Amino acid sequence: MQHTLKDTASLSGIGLHSGASVEMHIHPAEEDTGIVFFRSDVKNGGRIVAARWNRVVDTRLCTVVGNEYGVSVGTIEHLMAALRGCGVDNAVVELNGPEVPVMDGSSVAFVEAIRAAGLARQAEPRRVIRVLKEISVEDGNRKVTLSPSDEFAFSGEIDFTHPSVGRQSFGTTLVNGNFVHDLADCRTFGFLHEVEYMRSQGLARGGSLENAIVLDEKGVMNPDGLRRPDEFIRHKLLDAVGDLYLAGAPILGAYHGIRAGHAVNNAVLHRLFADLDAFEIVRTYDGGSVSPAISGISAHSFAVAG
Repeated sequence: MQHTLKDTASLSGIGLHSGASVEMHIHPAEEDTGIVFFRSDVKNGGRIVAARWNRVVDTRLCTVVGNEYGVSVGTIEHLMAALRGCGVDNAVVELNGPEVPVMDGSSVAFVEAIRAAGLARQAEPRRVIRVLKEISVEDGNRKVTLSPSDEFAFSGEIDFTHPSVGRQSFGTTLVNGNFVHDLADCRTFGFLHEVEYMRSQGLARGGSLENAIVLDEKGVMNPDGLRRPDEFIRHKLLDAVGDLYLAGAPILGAYHGIRAGHAVNNAVLHRLFADLDAFEIVRTYDGGSVSPAISGISAHSFAVAG
C-alpha cells in the first residue's frame, strides 16, 4: 500500500551550490500525490514543482527540476533517495529557497527526520513500474542499463585514477532496510581542483569538508576520513536511487551504472518511457504481492504525466 508521513518532518541547512540557508518541511500528502516541491518564497504563482523525470531541467552538478514558470528546485537527489529508501510514496516538500539543504552530503539526515515523523499507511495500493525489457543509454564512457528483475536492484562501478578511489563496484536491493544500511550515510565527493573551479564560477558556495568528501592529489582531505572504504561507489548508487525515483514510482528491475551520473540516469528514464513495450504499471499490496496493470492507468498516461 501507499505511505506518507504521519507528521511533518522539518530540517534546515545550507544549499550546496547557493550557500544560502534553507528551511525545509516534508508534509504528509494524500494518495497518488507523489512527491512535489512547494517553493514558499515564490509569491506570484508557479510555486509547485513536480518531482518527475520530465521536469528535470539541469543535471550538470546535481539534479534540478523546474516548472513552466521557470521556478526550480536543485540538489534534490539525496532527499529523493531517502524518500524512496524509507518507502514514502506521497509528500509535499516545502522550501523557502531554490535548493534542498545538503546536510552532511548524504541521505542520513533526511532518513532520520522521516523516521522521527513516522509513516502512515494509506488506502490505495502502491504503483510500481516493472521493467519488461532491457533499456540502455550510453554517453561516452558512461552507461546505464535497466533490465527485467524480480528485485528492486541497484549496482554500479566506477573507475578513477585517483589512488583513494580507483576501481570500485557495489550492488544492493531496496528491501528490508538495505538502503539505510548500505547507502544512506555515504557522502557526495569531489576533487579539490574541481571545487576551486566551481567556486570561481559562483558554484559550490556551500561546499565544505562538513558536507562532502574532498580529495586533493594526495588523498582524502576530511580529517575523519571515509565512512566506508567504497563510500564513493555507494554514493553513486545513492544518487541513482534518488534520480530514478523521479520515475514517479519505484522501479521493479535491475539498474546498473558504469561511471554513471545524473545526466545518464535521467536519460535512461526518457528512453524507458519512450518505449511503451518496455514497462508496465502494476500495483502492490502489503506483503509484497503484485497484481496486473492498474485498471484505468495505461503505460502511456503514466509516461507522459508531469
